[in-house]
Amino acid sequence: MFKPLQLKRLAAWLMALLPIVPLLSCGQSSKQSSSERKPTSMNISNTASIAPGMEKATFGTGCFWCTEAMFESLDGVSEAVSGYEGGTKANPTYKEVCTGTTGHAECVEVTYDPKKITYAELLQAFFRSHDPTSLNRQGADVGTQYRSVIFYHNDEQKQLAETIKKELNESGAYDKPIVTEISPASTFYVAEDYHQSYFANNPEQGYCAFVIAPKLDKFRKVFKDKLKSSELSSH
Repeated sequence: MFKPLQLKRLAAWLMALLPIVPLLSCGQSSKQSSSERKPTSMNISNTASIAPGMEKATFGTGCFWCTEAMFESLDGVSEAVSGYEGGTKANPTYKEVCTGTTGHAECVEVTYDPKKITYAELLQAFFRSHDPTSLNRQGADVGTQYRSVIFYHNDEQKQLAETIKKELNESGAYDKPIVTEISPASTFYVAEDYHQSYFANNPEQGYCAFVIAPKLDKFRKVFKDKLKSSELSSH
């Protein structure tokens, strides 16, 4: 469990940082990509299949292409998978989620080694990487599917997420109240294959080159001490 002093220090650390907010929308790029590629069947993530010693965390910060790229760069994260969670329709497709009527959020399920990176550090990355005061919107991407959300997998994750959110709100870290949803993890539907590792596979694509790349560069500078060695050697 985390002591109050540790939480206050974490909140103070986050206060010193301005969120990296995307300047353009990935919505149009996403729609174009989905029309060019055939969708694949959906898969349901199975938490029971986690390797011993590993844990899961799930975050939504807007377009999942960018969320995935940032969490994937952190040392201790073995996998970051793009998908849909928090809705009512089983096996939703990307097209359905984009309507905003299924209730799902675009999010990323992170598998990590808590001995290398803690959940508190993942929360630092979460709050640093988007605007948590923007309701159902990140940049030009508008809709409940782009909401700021934390899906917790156990009581400790819930307590830490709620405490940090409260500390940040009370400290006035942002000009507006944080609207991040904190909900229990439910069924996570893995997104279509072409969404996985999208930035890594499409670095020259417009949104990737002009939005994700500069945003990821800023993220790497802030979290340089937490990056994988491969990230350090390639940049």
